[in-house]
Amino acid sequence: MIAGVTLAALAIPEVMGYSSIAGMPVITGLYTILLPMLAFAIFGSSRHLVVGADSATAAVMAAGLAALAVAGTTQYVALAGLLALMTGVFLVVARIVRLGFLADFLSRTVLIGFLTGVGIQVACGQIGGMLGIPEGSGMTIAGKDLSDTLGKLASTVQSVGSSSWATVAVSAGVLITILGLKAIARKVPGALIAVIGATFISWNWNLAAHGVATLGPLPSGLPHLALPDVTWSDIPALMGTAVSIFVLVLAQSAATSRAYAARYNDRFDENIDLIGLGAASAMAGISGTFVVNGSPTKTQMVDDAGGRSQVAQITTGLIVVIVLLFLTVPIQYMPKAVLSSVVFLIGIELVDIAGMRKVLRLRPNEFVVATLVAITVIVIGVEQGIVLAIVASIVDHLRGSYRPSTAVLEPDATGTLHGAKAGAEARTLPGLVVYRFAGTLYDANANLFFEQTSAFATAADPPRWVCLDAATIADIDYSGGETIRQLHGELSEHGITLVIAEAIGPVRDVLDRYGITELLGAGAIYPRVEDAIAAFREQPTATA
Repeated sequence: MIAGVTLAALAIPEVMGYSSIAGMPVITGLYTILLPMLAFAIFGSSRHLVVGADSATAAVMAAGLAALAVAGTTQYVALAGLLALMTGVFLVVARIVRLGFLADFLSRTVLIGFLTGVGIQVACGQIGGMLGIPEGSGMTIAGKDLSDTLGKLASTVQSVGSSSWATVAVSAGVLITILGLKAIARKVPGALIAVIGATFISWNWNLAAHGVATLGPLPSGLPHLALPDVTWSDIPALMGTAVSIFVLVLAQSAATSRAYAARYNDRFDENIDLIGLGAASAMAGISGTFVVNGSPTKTQMVDDAGGRSQVAQITTGLIVVIVLLFLTVPIQYMPKAVLSSVVFLIGIELVDIAGMRKVLRLRPNEFVVATLVAITVIVIGVEQGIVLAIVASIVDHLRGSYRPSTAVLEPDATGTLHGAKAGAEARTLPGLVVYRFAGTLYDANANLFFEQTSAFATAADPPRWVCLDAATIADIDYSGGETIRQLHGELSEHGITLVIAEAIGPVRDVLDRYGITELLGAGAIYPRVEDAIAAFREQPTATA
């Protein structure tokens, strides 16, 4: 119960800020932590994941809808609802065909770069609101239109002289309140206090009369449930954005659920979570709000407050109902600069400098990829950034599987086998090579496998046996099977025997199906490497 109250206190101003990022009416931010949150609490698997508005998905949505409708209009809201429904359909279909594993393809490194780029874009977009001036539309330099994040920021800065100092004072007060309270006591809801304080001051001293823009009247009551007022022809234009959001929801939600399940040794099924996320998105679509996501920040809020189940989310939903029914009238006095300041800080928090530094120190090549993704988001756009993030993650995965680790096992002084460089002259014992291939053997790396293993036959002192340690081979495709068959022929021409050890059950079945077991002979398949070594030692010409 306490965790639910804490979540409501912290999340209400946050989701109102996210609605600003999404280009949606402020009230729709509250809708994201009502029915969508309750839907996931009922249908999801994770005990910890909190679902609601999210900065990254809001930014992707805004980028995708910008060319289709004017932000905040009835048409824009309808398209946002359709986008939420499409995302929900994709999530449910992903559950039916068990695509939860796709979340693993968006690497953490790439995600750090993507969110850093989104954070910079979001923060830069709030400067105008914090100063009380319109956001710039971009610049033209040497005849080239620069309407990206940096172009808009430069255009905004040119209008600094027209700033409303009363608005600047409000923004400064909000920033000082939030950051000051965070420094003193992190669990104090600084954003909520800043929002309430600024709203009271605005009402009591009529800040609107001093040039401070306020939210104005907001609709009260619960959201009206209905399908978005759209046509079938609207779907194709949203397909790319829906796919981008689907992948982001899949990756971010799964990563968050997995992290907290591991922390508390809980079990969760990411495929069941897809149903919960799909239901949440569907409820967002029919309740007049925008697409939701599993939120790391909200999940951490509940965890800090001691919440260990979805009861906290249900409690938050009940508090939001009270706010919608009775408290929308005072919210109309809230200065828009308050939301701009809250969103600005959200953007800054997304910029993961510590994470980028860690990646640079440990994996410089991955840092380059993360930086390219961040730059793409800032300079080109969020959708292009997520496309690059997906492609970069897949390329990184393929790069790892294309050249997997290989080794020749050699005994140390105690006789324990350890991996050594897989050179043509490396030996496990005189006359014996135990070669380990640490990865799936498939068409892309089959040539590497053949090059390294066939090199033993042409060495200055060829071995009599080559044992393939298959313990770390998860699968062998058709090309891989043909390569083993080719290797057997190459080694046989040089009088070398090929044997296989420690093939796991599915791989052993593949060897049988490909006819490799019959080709080598059943006696050439050993359950353990030690058994293969023992069999080699029993050969009349073997020496230890």
